[in-house]
Amino acid sequence: MHASEPQRSFQTGRQIEIYRTGKRIDPGFIPLAVEQLEEKARSILSAEAYDWIAGSAGSGGTARNNLAAFDRWRIVPRMLCDISSRDFGLSLLGHDLPLPLLIAPIGVQAAAHPEGEKASAAAAAALGIPFVLSNVATFSMEEVARAAGPGPRWFQLYWPKDPELTASFLDRAKQAGYTAIVVTLDTQSLGWRERNLQLAFLPFLQGTGLANYFTDPVFRRSLARPPEEDVPAAAERYLQVFSDLSRTWKDLRLLREATDLPLLVKGIQHPEDARQAIDQGVDGIVVSNHGGRQVDGSVGTLEVLPGVVDAVHDQVPVLFDGGIRRGADIFKAVALGARAVLVGRPVLWALAAGGREGVREYLLNLAADLDLTFALAGKSRLADVGRGDLRSSAAVHEGSTVHDGTARRDGLIG
Repeated sequence: MHASEPQRSFQTGRQIEIYRTGKRIDPGFIPLAVEQLEEKARSILSAEAYDWIAGSAGSGGTARNNLAAFDRWRIVPRMLCDISSRDFGLSLLGHDLPLPLLIAPIGVQAAAHPEGEKASAAAAAALGIPFVLSNVATFSMEEVARAAGPGPRWFQLYWPKDPELTASFLDRAKQAGYTAIVVTLDTQSLGWRERNLQLAFLPFLQGTGLANYFTDPVFRRSLARPPEEDVPAAAERYLQVFSDLSRTWKDLRLLREATDLPLLVKGIQHPEDARQAIDQGVDGIVVSNHGGRQVDGSVGTLEVLPGVVDAVHDQVPVLFDGGIRRGADIFKAVALGARAVLVGRPVLWALAAGGREGVREYLLNLAADLDLTFALAGKSRLADVGRGDLRSSAAVHEGSTVHDGTARRDGLIG
């Protein structure tokens, strides 16, 4: 972990640095507002690439719900707290992290920038922020590991139908220095993504995003000709082995037994699913709906986070993914029980706008926003933050709220 840069930049000094350098007039400046950052990325990207990153299932209602869920909770700042010395680091699965922040697994990052995952992984590594590499990356897990150097990294697995291929992915990830496996459960097949369908854009059909498959010895042995000689046939084979629709919770025990790395499940939204996962021996839960890309019209992830946290009872860490944009979002997720959060689309907007340096700038800005939001709310460490630091938006208007069926006249939840 490169602690010197975060220590210097995460706090008020980041603001002063920006004010002093006048970066707003620099045409290469990465916008601070994520909405403007997205617009800058949109002006750079092709329509296919932009819609691939921004698109969601169906009407996009679930992605909108992810964002709207944050506005239904409000922070209640506390005054005259000693915030002169702050530490928002934590220990997660045996590693000390500087912040409750990870980079979410996002596939096909070359859609945003030619250096793709190599650039974003290197930027995260420079700040000691864990990078979760997507199974459907543009570059192989070994290439990305070399780009990240000693930086912390996890590997996200789309659980293949072929057990031998699954074992090969898990072994390669361990050998390449990935220290945890995140198996995504909500993408047994792609959701109905109207924007991508309208443009008939699926990068996998051209072999893009399949580097981990095309470099895998097990996958290559299953082909009549190497991928570089027959991309369409290799892409078709990928579609055949991508997932197994017949799997149930009992099969997760087999995956648990296939690796000695910590195993997290991503895509949990129902408390009972969290309990089922723990029964099968997982080491962590990621509350997520895939950024709204799978099931249209479903709940925002922040809405279901408290129920999952309560069901888990601190048996394993609960992480949160879905709609993180600013420091206030991280505060709310932590207050509702998340041990750490994953940030997704904004990293890709920053990657499109400025490559590795763009991702670094975005992460520094988000880290400074996180630090100041927590501090100005009266918190100097993560353990100080809890549900009592939030008020529901209904309570703002009505003077009360309901949590777990209990009315609170002061609008706070404890």
